[in-house]
Amino acid sequence: MGNVDDDSATFEQGYDCANNRNEKVSTPISNGHIPSHAFVQQEVEGQLNEAELDEEEQNEELLLLNKHLKFSAPAYTEIRTRSGGLKFKGTSEGSYHPAKQPMEANGHATKSGRKCEKFKPSQADGVLSAEQEHYQKTSFEDVPLHTACLTYLGFYLLMILGYINQLLFVPKVATEKGREGYVALYDAFESFYSRYVYRRVRDCWNRPICSVPGDELVLKDRVTDDYGWSFRFTGTETRCLNLGSYNYLGFAAATGACADDSEQRARQKGLAYCSPRSELGNTQLHIDLERLTARYCGVEDAIVFGMGFATNALNLPSLLGPNCLVVSDEKNHASIILGLRLSGATTRVFKHNSMRDLERVLRNGICYGNPKNGGKPWNKIMILVEGIFSMEGSLVRLPEIIALKKKYKAYLYLDEAHSIGSMGPTGRGVVEYFGADPKDVDILMGTFTKSFGSAGGYIAGSKKLIDFLRTNSHAHCYASSISPPIVQQIYTSMSIIMGEDGTDTGRNKVQQLARNTRYFRRRLAQMGVITYGHEDSPVVPMLVYLFSKIGAVIRTLTTRHIAVVGAGFPATPIMEGRIRFCLSAAHTKEQLDYALDVIDDVSENLGLKYSRKPRDPKIIEY
Repeated sequence: MGNVDDDSATFEQGYDCANNRNEKVSTPISNGHIPSHAFVQQEVEGQLNEAELDEEEQNEELLLLNKHLKFSAPAYTEIRTRSGGLKFKGTSEGSYHPAKQPMEANGHATKSGRKCEKFKPSQADGVLSAEQEHYQKTSFEDVPLHTACLTYLGFYLLMILGYINQLLFVPKVATEKGREGYVALYDAFESFYSRYVYRRVRDCWNRPICSVPGDELVLKDRVTDDYGWSFRFTGTETRCLNLGSYNYLGFAAATGACADDSEQRARQKGLAYCSPRSELGNTQLHIDLERLTARYCGVEDAIVFGMGFATNALNLPSLLGPNCLVVSDEKNHASIILGLRLSGATTRVFKHNSMRDLERVLRNGICYGNPKNGGKPWNKIMILVEGIFSMEGSLVRLPEIIALKKKYKAYLYLDEAHSIGSMGPTGRGVVEYFGADPKDVDILMGTFTKSFGSAGGYIAGSKKLIDFLRTNSHAHCYASSISPPIVQQIYTSMSIIMGEDGTDTGRNKVQQLARNTRYFRRRLAQMGVITYGHEDSPVVPMLVYLFSKIGAVIRTLTTRHIAVVGAGFPATPIMEGRIRFCLSAAHTKEQLDYALDVIDDVSENLGLKYSRKPRDPKIIEY
């Protein structure tokens, strides 16, 4: 990191270098150096002559490559774990070339050569019990003992080196000035961890992009000259295959019906209403969106909000109070945890997806009552879970939770931020996936930031519940209403998913996402890496464990033009550092094959194939 070499490879070379099976694939190791125009033109002309294209095709190819001239190699160097660096095998991405693949409206990919209507998305078929289905379809493995020892050893070594660095080598940039007499703004350990541990891999997070997050995106290259304390932009960009965004259905596109309708709405109504819904920010489009959301979820009514995080954080305090008991899954999102803290309710945590532990907590809560109120009964007991857990990739065991909810007369709050749009035959979330009745879930929450390619969130349920929130929710009464183009983006994308645009584009997108998810997960399992989560979840965590390997994988994949997201402590437990892949309906088979071949190479060279499960020797069909 921070090195600039004279040799550089353009984005097209990085993807095309494996087309010749007899050549050895080389990894670009420059930091965004752009070759001279004359050199690129000479190289382009040579490629065109070798291909013996006609004059018209030559001109078209030349213009296309010059258009992407600014997309140079990433601002990372190859991770050298062995003498001579990583030895990558020849990847076989087939005909995949991002510059040559036209993207259809809204990023929907149907270039795999198979018809979407022949594919039946996975769903609960009633043959297995809910418990059997969970254990058969969910992937989980314990960490190997030697890997666990190395992970702890590596983490504590980083801590020791950090303390030594803090004592002996404090740079000027880390010293605050003019703070005499002030109380420390940050906790001492948090400040130390951020400066001397997280800083070592800081370049792998918060990476700026300068494009729409479709099947591909453009990273803005940056380097550091002071070991991660600060960054500067190189003036170059790197085009990468996007495996990190929540663009599950491919609606985050700059073209198509959603983009056109949103642009038209912005020209007609402006960019903001500058007022809460309860005052002057309420329009007919907001009302229409709420009615459409209610029909989409199969309930009586719905209410929408301008921010997905605030939908949990500001509405849970309206529904819960100090004399309420909340039974929360240990893997619930930070927005849920914040909302529960603000509510003042008593929170009891149960083990992730453990129905036995959930029932134990419910039974004890009812038997012993509220200890703060002399053992009297709780005013309200609520079970709070997510549809797809964003860090684990696992699915809620909804049928069993509904049965326990009815048995113990509790309320059920279901956060479908990641599952709405991405699960079920028609994209209506885990409720549809499991064939459950939406009315059995008291509060259906979801966001528009993932599958709908927009922003905001919603709560759906009975009309009595929604009327109560319209009166008491701080997110409704005080927060600014959703802006016109964002509302239009949600309305158009939801209409497409529901088929109300008169096409089957929405259903095809849902089926394409299900196919991509199954194929990607099965190929990873065949490689021998450890993945977490349900086989139908588009969130795919790949365990790498060691803190240093998170950075190594992210940097190495970026040199191969693949953008991914890493997660480590404190976002995950120390023992569960991971790379999280997020799949999209916009991804084609060729793109997934390219990514999987590169991941296989990286996993082999960095020692990430920890799985001890038997591997399927058969070719995985798409």
